[in-house]
Amino acid sequence: MPMTDDSRTDDVAPDPGGLDARKAAILNAVVTEYIASAQPVGSQHVVDAPGVSVSSATVRSDMASLEREGFLAQPHTSAGRIPTDKGYRFFVDHLSGPGSLDPVGRQQVRQFFDHAHGEIELMLEQTSGLLADLTDCTAMVVGPSHESAAIRSVQLVGLGSRLALLVVVLADGAVQKQSIEFTDEVDEARLADAAARLAAHALGLSITQVTATAAGTGDPATDAVVAAGLVGLRSLGQVDGAEQLFVGGSSRMAAAFDAVDTVRSVLTILEQQLVVVTLLRDILDTGLSVAIGTEHGVEPLASCAIVVMPVSVDGVEAGTIGLLGPTRMNYPLALAAARVVGDGLSHRLSEPGR
Repeated sequence: MPMTDDSRTDDVAPDPGGLDARKAAILNAVVTEYIASAQPVGSQHVVDAPGVSVSSATVRSDMASLEREGFLAQPHTSAGRIPTDKGYRFFVDHLSGPGSLDPVGRQQVRQFFDHAHGEIELMLEQTSGLLADLTDCTAMVVGPSHESAAIRSVQLVGLGSRLALLVVVLADGAVQKQSIEFTDEVDEARLADAAARLAAHALGLSITQVTATAAGTGDPATDAVVAAGLVGLRSLGQVDGAEQLFVGGSSRMAAAFDAVDTVRSVLTILEQQLVVVTLLRDILDTGLSVAIGTEHGVEPLASCAIVVMPVSVDGVEAGTIGLLGPTRMNYPLALAAARVVGDGLSHRLSEPGR
């Protein structure tokens, strides 16, 4: 039975966030229950929560106080309370840790990265789907720009007598492709010779480091193919600085919000790659791992929370993981999934031969 002696002082020591321990426990219980049920929380749901152990009347009094202080709101006169952005912020700031994935989730992540092979873009796209499945949030994965990745191989694949595909494999596993048109017909032997010349000129450099000219071969026709290949390489370098965004689970937004206008606004933002990439970077720059409501400064996402986690390779930032959901998202789960998947992605990207 809950205790009825509310004169105890040992459970109301000041909390670093400005709430005494009992109010903090009550707020924690309200947030936890609301995340699980999406329904306003009454005092009866809170009485038996860990750290509370007081009468229902005291819980009601403290919930009213939390409302006056801006941590809770009462959507209807007769209803229970729901957390405000300030309430969620207190909850997140006082989590004991990022939480943990259940054994099934951990096994799912292990199996994913054990079998993650092929082009890096495909792996990043599939990573966003994995995160969405683990959290039921919309997942965003920003991949590296490849600016500093060394060229591992260069190939020219004939597509016709005057058309070839330039295929460049980078040390980070990225595969870049560019179609090249020739003025004259080019046979397979000349393509192979030109590809070897391109490789000798470019291997070990990043795309942006490749110079516009290479040593001549003495054969004008082969030199023309090499020159066209260099133009293709340099054109790849011009767009290579752009970070790529992969979004998984965007359809989950429809189930997260009742208001159609809110769903439409969120989906519109998700379609704007530069906005999303900048948003995730800005949140990281503030030192936050969670931005709640208006904290991120993007008005159409005022009903949302965003969890971000950097992805690093050998101490250098190589991308970003983000999770977008309603402010009542399961923060411990989202933080745990972002951390575990981020660690797995960092390890996979740092493996030799990627």
